Amino acid sequence: MCGIAGFITAGDDKSPEAMERFLTAMSSAITHRGPDDEGSWSDAEAGVWLGHRRLSIIDLSNAGHQPMRSASGRYIIAFNGEIYNHLLLRQALKAAGKEPTWSGYSDTETLLLGFDVWGIQGTIERAIGMFAFAVWDRQKVTLTLGRDRLGEKPLYYGWQGRGDSAVFLFGSELKALRKHPAFESNVDRGALGLQLRHNCIPAPYSIYEGISKLLPGSLLSVSRQQPEPRVWTYWSVAEVAKSGIANVFSGSDQQAVDKLESLLKDSVSKQMVADVPLGAFLSGGVDSSTIVALMQAQSTNPVKTFTIGFNEESYNEAARAKMVAQHLGTDHTELYVTAEEARSVIPFLANLYDEPFSDSSQIPTFLVSQLAKQHVSVSLSGDAGDELFCGYNRYQMTANLWSKVVTVPMPLRKLVARGLTSISPPTLDRLATTLSRFMPGSALPANAGGKLHKGAEVLSSQSAHDLYLGLVSHWTDLDSVVIRGQEPPTLLTGNLPNLSGLDDVQRMMAFDMMTYLPDDILTKVDRAAMGVSLETRVPFLDHRLVEFAWSLPQSMKLRDGKSKWALRQVLYRHLPKALIERPKMGFGVPIDSWLRGPLRDWAEDLLSEARLKHEGFLNYIPIRKKWTEHLSGRRNWQYQLWDVLMFQAWLEKNK
Repeated sequence: MCGIAGFITAGDDKSPEAMERFLTAMSSAITHRGPDDEGSWSDAEAGVWLGHRRLSIIDLSNAGHQPMRSASGRYIIAFNGEIYNHLLLRQALKAAGKEPTWSGYSDTETLLLGFDVWGIQGTIERAIGMFAFAVWDRQKVTLTLGRDRLGEKPLYYGWQGRGDSAVFLFGSELKALRKHPAFESNVDRGALGLQLRHNCIPAPYSIYEGISKLLPGSLLSVSRQQPEPRVWTYWSVAEVAKSGIANVFSGSDQQAVDKLESLLKDSVSKQMVADVPLGAFLSGGVDSSTIVALMQAQSTNPVKTFTIGFNEESYNEAARAKMVAQHLGTDHTELYVTAEEARSVIPFLANLYDEPFSDSSQIPTFLVSQLAKQHVSVSLSGDAGDELFCGYNRYQMTANLWSKVVTVPMPLRKLVARGLTSISPPTLDRLATTLSRFMPGSALPANAGGKLHKGAEVLSSQSAHDLYLGLVSHWTDLDSVVIRGQEPPTLLTGNLPNLSGLDDVQRMMAFDMMTYLPDDILTKVDRAAMGVSLETRVPFLDHRLVEFAWSLPQSMKLRDGKSKWALRQVLYRHLPKALIERPKMGFGVPIDSWLRGPLRDWAEDLLSEARLKHEGFLNYIPIRKKWTEHLSGRRNWQYQLWDVLMFQAWLEKNK
């Protein structure tokens, strides 16, 4: 795992020495992504400069130093990531009679020979892994950028400056691009609107005008002769989903579970290869428990596992994780953190996440990464199990409720919705508590009032997609919040992909895999872990496993009201059901009460009317209204307020 940075100049470089200083500054800004080694390569005549920071995981020798030149001398690469099947690729090259005298056993060297033999795209299509890279083709005098299929690794790019002074910048993080003197740092108000809606900025947008994120599964080429970047897709979630639905797995339940376990074991096995200590995050839920169980089943030593615990019971997963660890026999480390320790992370979030990012589970994610780094350099995680196996509550709600709601006339639905939203969530909570006394044995759902308000949104939806967009949105009236902001189209709005053949729930799963997973979940984990120089790996994102999961009938994912049916059957082969069967718990912190208590003064300063007016990005009226309602306890606006606060905190650090 590493960090990459670099640039192409539009005109002749007047001072190669100055360009080298710029490159060094860019690379140094992401030292945390690669503290073990640094390197640079340039061709001043061609106007290209590549920088690399290395976190040594495979082949710790100098043979893994980057940027690295291919055996033919044609390609120079700065690579970030891991290719889990690179030894198999070496065997394929040998079988084709193309094997050179290897300098070492790094996957980067394997890729470069693949480029010589199969070309860049042909090699990447053969690769299993996570990555972001920059390759300079000396023959074509062209730069190619690439990103892995599901978006585990980040890559920003864009032209800055004008005329002969223009520079095409790229890097793993925005902080690298900001170090180049050509960087303009103009806030994109449309992207700000997207952050307020989704608590993250979806690709291809970034918080800065003129700077984009490369979409997952994409390649990009650019050169002085072809300055307009050409982007194309080599792997697509939409196409994989449609292909899976059209070519559904026809075997028995037993065969499906056997195949799933085989693929998972192989993915886990490949991702356990490292020349440094390795472990796993463990929450005690289905996904992380499955990964850890398969790790331990293939390890002769206890696997190192890590969990963060909280004293607030509703947020604490540590007790369940400890039971899973004890049953599997892992070398388990848990750390209970106080609310004060968790809140102490907040001042660092703006720098850590590099652009406004407001998924509040960023706090425990950083804490567990920090804990793991004290013991290992690589940690596997259970991310993406929900998207692949129908794990989120919104999927079940849609499957169980939408088909019934849609039969009710819209005027009646809107009338009921207005009635529900006219009553505050605390009042609805009290009413639900009172009613439960007259219904013995009934389970009162947590935050009943909030759930009823969410239900009102469902009633008002025009379609299943409209429902989905509402469920994944925080602020919805963006024109009234972002001053002079025009929300750009995304995969969920103006650029909807073709998902013909998928039902409503399957479409939600596909959209989550294309948007929520890379833009929120994987971004959250990457920045938190790389902030402490920890590599994370996600076995569920082996593309062979993803393709198989999409071919499974929906009944093997959601059955009898139970999500992740097939995945659970794999896990039950290693753990008793009693350890797993529990309500789904989010990985979060009590932002709502913190904002009314210890964070109140901090938030009040960032949300002050005078400050918002002076900065000129956000309309203070709807923000102050929500802040007042939140403080009073009448409404819980924690998500919407955290979105604004994380932008404000980022703006304060990046003025």
